[in-house]
Amino acid sequence: MKFDAVLFDCDGVLVDSEPLTIGVLRDLLAESGWAMTLAECMRLFVGKTVMDEAPAIEARTGRPLTEAWMLEFRARRNHALQTRLQPVPGIHAAIEVVHAAYGGRIACASGADRIKIELQLEKVALAAYFKGLVFSGHEMPRTKPWPDVYLAAAAALQANPARCAVVEDTTTGVRAGVAAGATVFGYAPATSGHVDAQALMEAGAYQTFTGMEQLAGLLV
Repeated sequence: MKFDAVLFDCDGVLVDSEPLTIGVLRDLLAESGWAMTLAECMRLFVGKTVMDEAPAIEARTGRPLTEAWMLEFRARRNHALQTRLQPVPGIHAAIEVVHAAYGGRIACASGADRIKIELQLEKVALAAYFKGLVFSGHEMPRTKPWPDVYLAAAAALQANPARCAVVEDTTTGVRAGVAAGATVFGYAPATSGHVDAQALMEAGAYQTFTGMEQLAGLLV
């Protein structure tokens, strides 16, 4: 194998969740007084946590970001994911090949909260591939773009981070993988809402690709 282990981001890499999550966020922000299109909201928030952007939200809405507001966001988000979430096209075949080739030495390392990650993996029938190897940035001292979640995933697999491949789709995630010392492959499909390949390369990606049917060839 080219690497000792492969570490996957979740949102935008395993599941096509960003339009759903950001759509819920956009609706709640509009109700709070900050109206924008879905495309505008995605440009601002993809790859970031709501809490990290709390100062900007509070400045634009003129309201504090309360725990009640966050609970409403998570409830609406989870409902959207449970009812409408789809896997990234081609991901099941790619994961099956990579999982087999690496003897199960793969992990999911996401900046999202664990409830969201596990809900999504179960919904799209990918949970079995990552059993016991799901890592949340919310449970680390620092989340992405810091490397903590990728370092934790590598440690759990007893792999040197420098011998790990990371699969990411945002500049925030790419920077986290690079900071961990891993080789980062940037997923940049030619569809709206995704970060373009140039931005991923500028963030430090080793190589980009446009479809999951290409992934096994890059890693195996």
